[in-house]
Amino acid sequence: MDVTCLKSELFRLLLEKSVCRGTFVLSSGATSDLYVDAKLTTLDPRGAFLVGQIGWEIIKQTRSRLHVNVHAIGGLTMGADPIALSIGVAAYLESMKDEIQTFTVRKAAKEHGRRKQIEGNFSPGEYVVIVDDVVTTGGSTIQAIEAVEKAGGHIAFVLVLVDREEGGKQNIEQRGLEVVPIFTRSDIVGPNVTTRQFTETVPVA
Repeated sequence: MDVTCLKSELFRLLLEKSVCRGTFVLSSGATSDLYVDAKLTTLDPRGAFLVGQIGWEIIKQTRSRLHVNVHAIGGLTMGADPIALSIGVAAYLESMKDEIQTFTVRKAAKEHGRRKQIEGNFSPGEYVVIVDDVVTTGGSTIQAIEAVEKAGGHIAFVLVLVDREEGGKQNIEQRGLEVVPIFTRSDIVGPNVTTRQFTETVPVA
């Protein structure tokens, strides 16, 4: 598999559908000149295929380098959901042995039924990869990490689609976890990169 070509195609799709330049008010009250609406890419069928293939290759390479097994992947709903499922499908299509399972982390536990915060295929004691679409401060990623650890899971490492390079990666790494981004802010704001220009007020985690 030529991951470089797949990554180039995903990059073009991300720029076309998700990366916007302008003036944006973040949830913290700060302003930013960049907004990545990643779900427009991760919920696009071609984008989902590319994210799955690339993400699965990264997981295989990283688990081998770190000498850690990975049982499942997931993260905080809903940014992580399409990424986790796409990677899980890619893994299954390669091995047909249910090699890796997927799960999602609710922002809060359900107040009815089984009252779970983690839904899907997760069991205590497993090593998991936490995924997220965009990391800014790292808050949503850390929320998922804490939920998994509280439920008895172990974090192998963290995989993100875009690291905005605004401190989130460092905040996660302070917990002793490696963060592997597919793309960074530096990738998508280079001098030869053209993105959509407009002004909008949006909340960004």
